[in-house]
Amino acid sequence: MVARAHLTVATGPVARATGLVAAVALTVSAVLALTAPSSGASALSSGPGGVGAKEAAVENASTGVLLWSRELNTERPMGSITKVMTALVVIRAGDLGRKITIPNAAVAYAREHDASSADLRAGDELTARQLLEGLMLPSGCDAAYVLAQAYGPGLSAFIAKMNATAKLMGLTWTHFANFDGLPWPTEHATYSTAANLLMLGRVAMRSAVFRGLVDQRSYRIAAGSGHHAYLWRNTDPLLGTYRGATGIKTGYTLAAGHCLLFEATRNGYSVIGVTLDSPGPGTTVNGADATRILNWAFGLPFT
Repeated sequence: MVARAHLTVATGPVARATGLVAAVALTVSAVLALTAPSSGASALSSGPGGVGAKEAAVENASTGVLLWSRELNTERPMGSITKVMTALVVIRAGDLGRKITIPNAAVAYAREHDASSADLRAGDELTARQLLEGLMLPSGCDAAYVLAQAYGPGLSAFIAKMNATAKLMGLTWTHFANFDGLPWPTEHATYSTAANLLMLGRVAMRSAVFRGLVDQRSYRIAAGSGHHAYLWRNTDPLLGTYRGATGIKTGYTLAAGHCLLFEATRNGYSVIGVTLDSPGPGTTVNGADATRILNWAFGLPFT
């Protein structure tokens, strides 16, 4: 991956967009408006202690002021954090009440890749809104497949939409080779940076629909006409354990390591952060690095 020059604070508005995706650019322009750091900013250089992630960053979620970072602009795989863009593209396309039949190919895809899944049943009919729950909470690669196929239409067309949206958002160091963050066609084919993922997270969290998805610890669908029952639990290790945590998304592959895009709010103040390739055993993403970063950030003197 290519290492970029380290930045202290991201500046510069996203270019004005036209056409069907103008709303994306307008949203990004709004969230990129930065305010000057307070007089206590000189104390930020020490940063949080004990963070093991190879790349990490944290910023004021409202203003975009960068509080601390490590390898801010180094391109790395981010695993299922990719699904934040998948969800955002679907949400912006709308028609979330549309019913979609689960194809055999989606179930086979998740099994073939031994991927995290929502355990979807072929032939079940679910709404796009329900499939977004299956995408974001249990990190369902089968749900990602179904949504990409339906909203492309077709997988390749959907991936093209993801990259087009990234370009309009100014995510210049991000590329999507797939819709779920799995290591295909190569381990590093889908990649981003801490700086770009903070921006993506900030834009996504300004969608009421998206925010409503990721701050849930679980979601249940009762069995009904045309579908089985489903119970999905959120993979986010901070929800329910860290006071004020509101999401956002875990990610893991062997190459990416433990990854977490996260946001928390306390006393009316919100911070958003990301950790890429944090240490930890197994495939279940832990929140140790994120907890250290959040504790440090909420301990700063904000004015």
